[in-house]
Amino acid sequence: MENGLRARLGVLSKGWNLTWAWDDRNGSDTTGGALSVVRHDATQACDLLVSVVVFKPDRHQLQRTLQTLGESVRRAGLSALLVIVDNTPAGTPWLEEVLPVSRIDQPRIMSGHGNVGFGRGHNMTIGLVRASYHLVLNPDVEFEPLALRNAMAFMGNQPDCALVVPEVVSPAGEREHLCRRYPSVLVLALRGFAPGWVNRRFTRLLAAYEMRDAPDGILWDPPVAGGCCMLFRADALQALMGFDERFFLYFEDFDLSIRTRRLGRVARVPSVRILHHGGGAARKGHVHVRAFVRSAFAFFSLHGWRWV
Repeated sequence: MENGLRARLGVLSKGWNLTWAWDDRNGSDTTGGALSVVRHDATQACDLLVSVVVFKPDRHQLQRTLQTLGESVRRAGLSALLVIVDNTPAGTPWLEEVLPVSRIDQPRIMSGHGNVGFGRGHNMTIGLVRASYHLVLNPDVEFEPLALRNAMAFMGNQPDCALVVPEVVSPAGEREHLCRRYPSVLVLALRGFAPGWVNRRFTRLLAAYEMRDAPDGILWDPPVAGGCCMLFRADALQALMGFDERFFLYFEDFDLSIRTRRLGRVARVPSVRILHHGGGAARKGHVHVRAFVRSAFAFFSLHGWRWV
């Protein structure tokens, strides 16, 4: 890895093998909230560790995620460990039945811990094995076959890149914009809750937020990046101590991408393509609305308020 990123990793990763206790941070630190487990020296090694956090998952959609992931892993020639973190309080009885579709050797399931949140669920997997890369993945995406091969080629040629985010399309074939400018309260309210006719009055504002004016091709160092599929160098994710666990759901990806840019570079790579099935918080019910608002308040409190 290039000297600059390696040096920063060396400073931040001291003490990685310690138990991490809660630290009420003020947002100026590079690291996030603390992990709640003890890390030990890993004896198993692989190229890629994949963590998928699920909560009452859709069986067909998860199968498609695992199937396309496995195909992309094989096309890239990678050794991989797949870890499914089941946040469903009562567990998901059919989860073991769908794991073979990935054709990834010895997948693991973590369950019985209850709904600990998205970020904390992924944090539970950090450092389980010695891996070169860590893929943080939603259970509602589908990979193009060459996505991971292209990602590995890019990371190999860009040693100072700590995080790659993909080019994303919706099931309707429309481009989704994971890389965005720093949000405002108005923008988030419009995107999360406003009806379409209201949003049409703010087309330019929303387009600017989604960086629709950015040139095609590789996009370096966007202000924030969404987290349905985030490929990290594993040592960078460890040095950052993963997601800030103060975010139960929503905005933990924005926070982590901002902290990653203080450590290394972030890139959206068009040749790394996925399909994303997803929806806004308002369409998922009042529980998600409350989580969205709570996490938005935490995000702005940490990184600075912007109203318009």
